[in-house]
Amino acid sequence: MVKLRFLGILILLLALPAIAAAYGGHDGLNCTGCHGIHNAKGEIIFAVEPNKKAINPKTKQPYTGTTALCLGCHETVEKGGLGILAVSAVHSHPYGVTANPKVASVPAAFLRDGKLECVGCHDPHPSNPYFMYLRVDTAKGAKMAEFCALCHASKASPKDVAAMKVFDSMDERKFTPPPAPAAPSAPAAPKKK
Repeated sequence: MVKLRFLGILILLLALPAIAAAYGGHDGLNCTGCHGIHNAKGEIIFAVEPNKKAINPKTKQPYTGTTALCLGCHETVEKGGLGILAVSAVHSHPYGVTANPKVASVPAAFLRDGKLECVGCHDPHPSNPYFMYLRVDTAKGAKMAEFCALCHASKASPKDVAAMKVFDSMDERKFTPPPAPAAPSAPAAPKKK
């Protein structure tokens, strides 16, 4: 009985990262999970201190802008982050750098101040319905080649790329408020008999 209970607990512990990833890391947060009005640290009224310790391997300087904000959480503690799903600039797509036109033709929608930043490819807001908060629907990762082809044309056919629409909750200028509810109408006057 004890062995069976131990095995059940072990399976649950091993499954927790997969369960958390399926749920979505930012889904449990509200606005103040990342943004703070009265306790703002850095740009974009961020509630977490931008990471000033992680060094960009390409520039040998600390990251800046939105990448430093993202790395405030998504970098190891040793490198100045909170250690939440830490990424590595050495083992992932480059970020915090200017795009090399010999390697990629990056549409303006994916650049931030002319650079490849985390939010160029990811929209971290819980309203984003897509896999890993990517800004296009990759069918839960099955269409990653088409997503990559948005910048790296040799990865998929132009037909597949043209069909992909970009999700963007970060540009408030595009926000259209819902229509105001209709004012209640006055009760009808009783009819005379």
